[in-house]
Amino acid sequence: MSRSKLLTLTMAVLLVFTITAGTIVAQDEPLRVTLVINGVLGDKSFFDSAQRGMDRAMEDFNIEVNTIELGIDPANWESGLDDAMSDSESYDLLIVGTFQMVDFLGARVHQYPDKVFVTYDAGVAYDNPDICVDGCTNVYSITYLQNEGSFLAGVYAAAMSMQDGIEGIDPSSVVLGAIGGQDIPVINDFIVGYEQGACLVSPESNVIVQYAGGWNDPARGKEITLAMYEQGADIVFQIAGGTGVGVFEAAEEQGRFAIGVDSDQATIVMDTNPDQAARILTSMMKNVDNSLYRAMDLYFQDALPVGEMEALGIAEGGVGLAINDIYTGNTPEGVQNLIAAVQEAVVAGEITVNTAFAPEGEAAVVGQGCAAMPAIEFDVEAAMGGM
Repeated sequence: MSRSKLLTLTMAVLLVFTITAGTIVAQDEPLRVTLVINGVLGDKSFFDSAQRGMDRAMEDFNIEVNTIELGIDPANWESGLDDAMSDSESYDLLIVGTFQMVDFLGARVHQYPDKVFVTYDAGVAYDNPDICVDGCTNVYSITYLQNEGSFLAGVYAAAMSMQDGIEGIDPSSVVLGAIGGQDIPVINDFIVGYEQGACLVSPESNVIVQYAGGWNDPARGKEITLAMYEQGADIVFQIAGGTGVGVFEAAEEQGRFAIGVDSDQATIVMDTNPDQAARILTSMMKNVDNSLYRAMDLYFQDALPVGEMEALGIAEGGVGLAINDIYTGNTPEGVQNLIAAVQEAVVAGEITVNTAFAPEGEAAVVGQGCAAMPAIEFDVEAAMGGM
């Protein structure tokens, strides 16, 4: 063989090796993905966002997705996940979310060492051998810095509450509401960020907080929201899944405003109820859809950090506010400038956002009040352009 032919053959072999070593090559058979929902689709929020991400992934990657809805009764969740995992011939990769499911998942993954598992919104206990028998080395965990996104929501709500000339807003005081589905750490992480954001804009902010006690009770959500409006709240932030539908009903009925969660809820509602959508000024987006799509993209690049947990915040596009026509049509330029400046300051590390997940003694608590919060060096008026 001539030297030139040998060189050509060697380069071709190296090229093939580089491609196969650097990426997962195209598969003849699609990747089989099971998405387990510990609830139901149709919440127009968290779980619908997960499904959107997988729908998008199916368009762009060679995958098939089977979605299993376990229903709203928590008593069925562990057995339902066990059944889905046990059907190991039907999937290559299984995805499940929420903190309620991570221990169930972690305790079983060692039984399926040839499978890949993805959990979102909470991480498995990698360093706890009582749960992760073999260290959960086949699990990739996604968490979100919901405190950062909710900080933006609090800044926005307080700034909007101080604006003159908006029907349904009383600018004489900053009174806001926040409804959590349950009194649990992840929801409190939303709330402490929201409260801190409001306090940045106005040290006199009053955030009324109440927990609905469940995730699929719109009537309860509406009842609480109406009471908050009676107490003077201009804007109510819903962090309660399907219960939050009642928040939007109350906002429409009373001519007040709401902030959605997890998905761009105004856009979702717009098709069926544009009047209600107009009351949802923005949503604190926990971009589950983007994060699951990103996970599939990383998988096909052979770059998914299996055996590790990643926390996605503003900088990574994991959280943020929904910017849509309702937002731009209702939000004064100064408030839009403020949100942009605050985002930049958080990403740059100039603002440290409170969190309920800090070490004991350092974690923020709901209702601590503006005076108890660490001072932040940030000029709100300058960020708004002196407006």
